[in-house]
Amino acid sequence: MGQALGLILKVFWVAMILYAVVSWVPSLQGRWTYYVARIVEPVLMPIRRIIPPVGGLDIAFLVVIILVGWLSTKIPSAACAVYYSQ
Repeated sequence: MGQALGLILKVFWVAMILYAVVSWVPSLQGRWTYYVARIVEPVLMPIRRIIPPVGGLDIAFLVVIILVGWLSTKIPSAACAVYYSQ
């Protein structure tokens, strides 16, 4: 269970990076960017309500990407600790 959740978080982290790159390089945009936005935006919107962009820099994006990166390293190790403690 922990490894599956860790994998989902890593895939989400990659989707966040793709979303950022596409926002900086509009020539890369295509139909696929709509699907990436549908994955990323529901997570970003609540954070943006709390932390609005400052001077064109999306602080909410940074908060989410750091949190997802941190969680993706902690969840699999915590699941292994629970599994081996039984």
